[in-house]
Amino acid sequence: MAIGALRKVLVVEDDDGLREAIEVLLEAAGIEATSYASAEALLAGHDLESATCIISDIKLPAMSGIELLTELRARGNAPPVIVITAHDAPGVHAGAVRHGAAAYLAKPFLGTALLAAITNVTNPAGLQ
Repeated sequence: MAIGALRKVLVVEDDDGLREAIEVLLEAAGIEATSYASAEALLAGHDLESATCIISDIKLPAMSGIELLTELRARGNAPPVIVITAHDAPGVHAGAVRHGAAAYLAKPFLGTALLAAITNVTNPAGLQ
């Protein structure tokens, strides 16, 4: 599957500038992006089954990214989640993976790294 063939990526990031930059990057790559400033807004406002994947910060205002991962896992049929964080540490990475993160990126990251992570989690077999 080509990167532009992806349907929709949901972005959960409380930093307005980073959230907008990710949206611009995704849309430039031909990916439809919908973004939210909190995990609660995502859960309340979107049909998760229509998403190809979710990009979520770990440190969010009320519900954390780890709590979001736990909630998504409990709901079942959630798309893969790419966790992004400025608080990179082995324990944070291990916790994210243990709670169901499909990929993990430390901030700051390159746009190419994010696009590669999206490709990897949505097409792990490398199918075209």
